[in-house]
Amino acid sequence: MEKKIKIIEHGQGWICLEKPGGMSVHNDPGRDLLSGFQKNLGPGITEILQPVHRLDKETSGLLLVATDRGTLTGLSDLFAGGKVTKRYKALVHGHFDQDQGTWDTPLTKSAGGRTDPRGRGKRVKALTRYRVLDHSTHYTLLDVELFTGRKHQIRRHAKLAGHPVVGDSRYGSPRALEFLKTEKQFESMGLHSYFLSFKDKGRTVTLELPDLPPEIERLFESDKA
Repeated sequence: MEKKIKIIEHGQGWICLEKPGGMSVHNDPGRDLLSGFQKNLGPGITEILQPVHRLDKETSGLLLVATDRGTLTGLSDLFAGGKVTKRYKALVHGHFDQDQGTWDTPLTKSAGGRTDPRGRGKRVKALTRYRVLDHSTHYTLLDVELFTGRKHQIRRHAKLAGHPVVGDSRYGSPRALEFLKTEKQFESMGLHSYFLSFKDKGRTVTLELPDLPPEIERLFESDKA
């Protein structure tokens, strides 16, 4: 059964959608988020339907989509210029000695891998700030803010810090992934885009989706027992 894509809010030239974890944005024709949403809209309703920013297939949460070319250019410039506040909730392995901190290891613009999260080749500035929200026996829930936009930035920085995102098949350990799958029936990833804020025609737009997806919430709460 196809998942119904929920509209969080819309403005002139843009729509904010709730993206389910595990669904590609636009790289799986006929089954990805934008294909399904376009089908529900019908032909000719929008000039374009183009994501303004990246959201990994495994990540859930807020996705901003432009519906005309002028808005796409304007919003893309805001993201590229660091003028959009982007915050995530991340469920990661382990506990922290401090309640907040900064990850600033330079990263390549392309994705890294489990054994080399920094990536090969030229590395550029990457800045991530985190704040501890809660913890369970084995995991910590973080509020994470991105100040740069490197591919897989949160996932790579978390791995480099020794706290990989729970369920991350690219940067997490195979042993942990197998345990989550077989013992917890958890095959999602603990990363959720929950807050976006930007200027739109002179007004500040704030979009929020604070609740964790049910499967992440279940895993976290069950680990508190």
